Amino acid sequence: MAILVFLTQLAGATMLLLFAVRMVRTGIERSYGASFKRVLTRNNSAVGSSMTGMVMALVLQSSAAVALLASGFAAGGFLSFPAGLAIVLGGDLGSALIIQILSFRLDWLVPLLLAVGGWLFVKTERKKPRQIGRILMGVAFILISLRFLREAMDPIQHSAFLPAIADYLVRDYVTAFLVGGALAFVMHSSVAAILMCVTLVQIGALPFSAGLSLVLGANLGSALIPVWLTRGMDIQARRIPFANLALRGVWAILCLFAANLAVQAGVLGAGYQGQMLVNAHLAFNASLLILSLPFCQLLKGPFERMLPDAPRRSEPEARAKPASALDPQLAETPTLAISALKRELLRMADQVELMFSPLLTLYRSGEIEQIKAVQTLDHEVNQSLSDIRTFVASLPIEKMDKKHADEARDVLEYAVRLETAGDVVAKRLTVLAAELQETGKQFSHEGWLELQELHEKILANLKLATNVLISEDIESARLLNLEKTEIKRAERDSRKRHFRRLQSGQVDSLETSDIHLETLRAFREFNSHIAAISTPILYANGQLLETRLIEDLPERERNTEV
Repeated sequence: MAILVFLTQLAGATMLLLFAVRMVRTGIERSYGASFKRVLTRNNSAVGSSMTGMVMALVLQSSAAVALLASGFAAGGFLSFPAGLAIVLGGDLGSALIIQILSFRLDWLVPLLLAVGGWLFVKTERKKPRQIGRILMGVAFILISLRFLREAMDPIQHSAFLPAIADYLVRDYVTAFLVGGALAFVMHSSVAAILMCVTLVQIGALPFSAGLSLVLGANLGSALIPVWLTRGMDIQARRIPFANLALRGVWAILCLFAANLAVQAGVLGAGYQGQMLVNAHLAFNASLLILSLPFCQLLKGPFERMLPDAPRRSEPEARAKPASALDPQLAETPTLAISALKRELLRMADQVELMFSPLLTLYRSGEIEQIKAVQTLDHEVNQSLSDIRTFVASLPIEKMDKKHADEARDVLEYAVRLETAGDVVAKRLTVLAAELQETGKQFSHEGWLELQELHEKILANLKLATNVLISEDIESARLLNLEKTEIKRAERDSRKRHFRRLQSGQVDSLETSDIHLETLRAFREFNSHIAAISTPILYANGQLLETRLIEDLPERERNTEV
């Protein structure tokens, strides 16, 4: 019975720790996720890239998240292999620094973090303050989970089986190493796994030597996580996690045998506690970064040979229009018909994203052929709308219940929105890009950064809109709807800053004023169209008001307002 209680408490503390780490990462991604691409791809030197990765891991509380971002940008051609590998290695060091911070006894901070974070999350509607509240509460939950973990271990510290397990792990350090790797991989969080190991050593449940083997194994397990998560990505994305796994695995095994030889010789481990384990983990990652940085460029060739690129398709084959998902035979079955409509809508959304993604490249250095290629994609978007409209018109209304009829109407309405969003790109933004190239004008540095930030946020909203379309998740729909307000605010703030630059006499702002302001308006309108997918979901679940007007205003107040 005591064992059952212990396992239940241990499982609860572990799940709370995993939830808290994810909560912090989610808050940061929702606040600043749109800027990750610009931050990760702006450094060219190995040292600068590694420092960027370290900072990103500190922010995201996850080296695996940094590795996934770097892999994704490498697959898109935005990040070279050496820079991506340096970012991942720096991210591992940043993850070790997180553990250094969280290993201190900070229980006194919990009430303050919960009070401030809870108030921001519950009482504010603006995106960033609300997500900051989420982050603060997540940190508080991490500290609470560590306290629960210590309390769960207290009753069994003097039991018979715990010393037996600890002695076995000390004697068989290879098994301890493998257990640490499995623990980090199963938990999908090296931060959570290593914090657990540190806590067990701090309370005396495990000796230092066993904890060290577990932590070295957890470092190997953390390198396996991005390898597993990128298994379905392009080969360019998978090279970086595999290179990191090779470097980290070799160094972890060497350190494992060296450390245990030192323990057996009595040089290491006598009287060491949890903080020394944290220091050892930090030293492992710092030394790995220092030793590996000079080899980032040299490893590119071997890993390209180990994981060669897939054969290139010919241009006509690469640009072949995918088959429509709208099979007329599916129209007779309402459930299948709605599924087909959503698949076609997803394909349509992908086409719109292909149009919007390269816009800033067109603004900066676009050629007329590239601009025309984006405009050509609009014909495919228009055809998708026509196909969806025809398919919806062919649905047998007598066989459909109200739910399916409403879903079909919502799909058609959003298809119209996506087609209009495509028109915003093809008929307004690409025209502005062509005008910019013809005149040779350049935005001011501040104005260009504002457009970059807005473009990144809208791209993130495009992906969020796709997730909402697939999952119909209410929380994601609420977030997308809030993002619409954030984009309006960002557009308004950029316009105000632009006017201030005009007043200060900046020549480049004056020359590009019309294009800058028209781009801001087009960006806002484009985002409004793609965010419309959230409206029917929120309305159906009672999350959206019919009107934003204040009702039943007294007659005197109405006259005053007028």
